[in-house]
Amino acid sequence: MEFATNVKNKCHDCNKEIVINGKNIENGFYLAYMHNEEKISVFKCNDCYAKSSSLTNFQKCEVYSRVVGYIRPVQQWNNGKKQEYNERQEYVMPSGESCGC
Repeated sequence: MEFATNVKNKCHDCNKEIVINGKNIENGFYLAYMHNEEKISVFKCNDCYAKSSSLTNFQKCEVYSRVVGYIRPVQQWNNGKKQEYNERQEYVMPSGESCGC
């Protein structure tokens, strides 16, 4: 990634401004993570990086699905239903075929 001259970015954890001059980061670090083949780029200030170099300050995604006729968060299901959910397989219809409706 190329950095533009004098671009101000913010620390992912504390929102402190990160100063970038050319390809030099003055007061922080550039971190790149791979998640499901997608590159996630974040900046961290020196203080936050010293505390923890990992990605923090994010919200966990709550997954909803249908169980026994109701849409509910998977996290609230009993262990048996969670196991069934983990064993589910998505059906992918071959391209070019239709249901004949």
